[in-house]
Amino acid sequence: MSTDDRIRKQHVAGDLAEPAREARRLAEKLGLAPFDVNYWVVDYDEMNELIAYGGFQHRYPHWRWGMAYDRQRKQTQFLGGKAFEIVNNDDPAHAFLQESNDLADQKAVITHVEAHADFFRNNEWFRLFGTSPDAAAMLERHGETVAEYMADPEVSREDVEAWIDHVLCLEDNIDQHREFATARASDEESVTPGDLAEELEGMDVSEEVRTEVFDEEFLEAMTDDGEGPTFPPAPETDLLAFLVAHGKAYDEEAGKATDYEEWQREILEILRTEAYYFAPQKMTKVMNEGWASFHESLMMADERFAGPDEFLSYADHMAQVLGSPGLNPYKLGFELWQYIENRRNRREVVEHLLRVEGVTWRNFADTVDLDAVQAMLEPDPEMADPVAFLDALEADDPRVDAEALSAARRGAPDDGGIDVERYPWKLLTYEGLAERHYSLSKPQHRGFLKRINKAELEKISRYLFETDRYDDVAAAVAAVDRTAGWDRMREVRESHNDVTFLDAFLTPEFVDENDYFTYEYTRTTGDFRVTSDAAEDVKKKLMLQFTNFGKPTIAVKDGNFRNRNELLLVHRYNGVQLDVTRAKQTLERVFELWGRPVALKTIRKELDDHDIEVARRRDTEPEPTEQGTLIRFDGESFEETDLPDEEIEELVATDVDYDTKPEEWL
Repeated sequence: MSTDDRIRKQHVAGDLAEPAREARRLAEKLGLAPFDVNYWVVDYDEMNELIAYGGFQHRYPHWRWGMAYDRQRKQTQFLGGKAFEIVNNDDPAHAFLQESNDLADQKAVITHVEAHADFFRNNEWFRLFGTSPDAAAMLERHGETVAEYMADPEVSREDVEAWIDHVLCLEDNIDQHREFATARASDEESVTPGDLAEELEGMDVSEEVRTEVFDEEFLEAMTDDGEGPTFPPAPETDLLAFLVAHGKAYDEEAGKATDYEEWQREILEILRTEAYYFAPQKMTKVMNEGWASFHESLMMADERFAGPDEFLSYADHMAQVLGSPGLNPYKLGFELWQYIENRRNRREVVEHLLRVEGVTWRNFADTVDLDAVQAMLEPDPEMADPVAFLDALEADDPRVDAEALSAARRGAPDDGGIDVERYPWKLLTYEGLAERHYSLSKPQHRGFLKRINKAELEKISRYLFETDRYDDVAAAVAAVDRTAGWDRMREVRESHNDVTFLDAFLTPEFVDENDYFTYEYTRTTGDFRVTSDAAEDVKKKLMLQFTNFGKPTIAVKDGNFRNRNELLLVHRYNGVQLDVTRAKQTLERVFELWGRPVALKTIRKELDDHDIEVARRRDTEPEPTEQGTLIRFDGESFEETDLPDEEIEELVATDVDYDTKPEEWL
């Protein structure tokens, strides 16, 4: 980096010091508890490198990073994309800001990052990897280890890269629902029947003993397709851990499986560790990006962290983020968090109204004037504009920050005061800010309270255990807890991942309000058509895309398949068939990591032209025939065998797995 570049970046960083400091203070006032964040200013090329590296400065040497860098650079150059930020899950977190972005973009990024750092620290799925990952140091150590192996004259660099390629094909084949633990090779060295003949070759056994004791008839019997010991005891979804414990490398020259070399085992363990580290981010993409977008909007727009001369630029920034086409996790997550806040706030209001004398769920619509309630829910003027009522604020009001109020009354910052004109939120506590930004009072949400239906009223009434009653509606509304929505959001943020998040909160009300629908490719028309706007169908299709990162779920069924020491994998079939070409390519990679033949049980769909033509005439979709299939690879060729129905019953996924079937969407 040249001296001019360094000076320019230092200048940009200096301009951002105050926004970063004040954004952290505002985030904490709003109830967030983020990791500490180190902000770094980088140029265009450095930002592209960081994005390619997954947010870190040091990774192991491999061609995938160069490919990712080239793709990112072309995306920004030719498709009009714009890199705003990248932040990593670490303690402290590190966030990188592109120096060419304007101040409004930088402030938006900083507020966004603070919410991400809060999510990283408090979501339980991130705790499965450990409470303090120190990820930057871990990934740097991994990079140095791989680089040392590549530089080792005893190890071929091409072999190391090929080995990494094999493992990366399986990087999502872990058990993301189980706490991370270092995989260990099996301590018990036992000879399985499938490789007994190979073991005899290495034994110091005379030819006489070999022929008398281990004759050909005995060896054939031991490698027959009959019953033999099987493992693991239950299907194992952490394929990488299973390979660490039981895998071998295929030695092409020897034509057989051999024990892993030290570098092979260590790289396999390194890549598995990294897969577990990144898994929570994949599992919570919608939640995490929505959480960050929600709080960014709250700080930048609602709390006017964007200055008057920056607001239009910020609005354009947010429009780009939320307006991206396709399945946009920012938009979906942002809308779901708003819905959770509104729904909890509405429930809080309704619970109080149902405790008014004479009000029941049956007569609610006739006895409660919701327009009047809406007016009562407006923030007190002192909370809506605390600066205008500076002299009237009371220090003992729980909604007022007494220390900040005292400082504000002392005058300007130079006199030991605070700039309340610029940062009015400093005068308020969490309770005061919750009232200031109460969701049901916002213009875009003012119809939400009225959308309560009788079924929901009955449900709330049934579980209403409070005994205190109110004489009138005004008293009930005055007792409403304005922090209920934010409190509920933090509870959800702590415990859910994307699948459970969608399952819990993608309700018919949400789908109707936000106009979500499903569309499918239909064989009879040869194009994509809208197939349903029902909440159940929208939820099923979305959850399919987030279950197991949207990829097929594959588990280890048997490490001694057919008593031959072959590896049997099973596909948890959810109505979506595998791409057989890709499946075979992956089996070739698994073979290199297992060292012996590998097989995969799956289900394929079969359709003939007659079925399609009949369905087209009836304006329906053809009904495919499902056929169980075993695909086996022995290192040289593939063999496909049809399976009877009783052998594929275990492959079909259940609703418990949050899997859905395409025919249920149509």
